[in-house]
Amino acid sequence: MIEQNQDTAVETTFISMTAAAAGKVRDLLKQENDPTLALRIFVAGGGCSGLQYGMTLDEEQDGDTVISQGDFKVLVDEMSLGYISGSEVDYVDSLMGAGFTVNNPNAVSSCGCGHSFKTADGGGDARSCGCGH
Repeated sequence: MIEQNQDTAVETTFISMTAAAAGKVRDLLKQENDPTLALRIFVAGGGCSGLQYGMTLDEEQDGDTVISQGDFKVLVDEMSLGYISGSEVDYVDSLMGAGFTVNNPNAVSSCGCGHSFKTADGGGDARSCGCGH
């Protein structure tokens, strides 16, 4: 694992985060003021490409992979880790809106909204995600 200061990207074997994403997570955790919380990144069935990304602030659970990002942690459950290993998380703030995005090397296709994807092994049945793409 490589840890860098707050002004640069933080990288691990499993997940890397841009400086913008790491900064936003720090802001969210500071607002919550609860030292037991970490960023949970997960994959769930759904979305127009079959799988969709999810993120929430959560406490560590049994079976989680815990990825240190310097002054905060990222949690990934065992099932999700196989789908998102090697991904980069970014935070984008543009005229079209703000939010986290995931650049996933395991995805063979993704929705135009960038929140759902499909892997080479299928990854579920496609359903409408309401993004209009």
